[in-house]
Amino acid sequence: MATRALDSLHNGFPDSVIGPLGTPLTLAQLPPADTRRWVVRRKAEVLAAIRGGLLTRSEACGRYRISEEELQLWERAHDCAGVPGLRVTRVQVYRPVFERK
Repeated sequence: MATRALDSLHNGFPDSVIGPLGTPLTLAQLPPADTRRWVVRRKAEVLAAIRGGLLTRSEACGRYRISEEELQLWERAHDCAGVPGLRVTRVQVYRPVFERK
């Protein structure tokens, strides 16, 4: 992965994207691959990386060992309620709404 960031000018991938806090986010700054505790900020960083082209959906699922369904739930929660929607308690409350969309 780190090689990809260094070669990004040649492969068409960006070196960084704008993260959820409005600052540049690189592959090196993404949550560690062994992340177990998914706080709002980490979920938002992964979504920003995917949406900005820094990481593909497939790479994110493989790197973080999350299912496509879980990633889709994060995306729907973010699209419906913004970053606060990524809180576990919000996802639990609104899961039926997020899954319908």
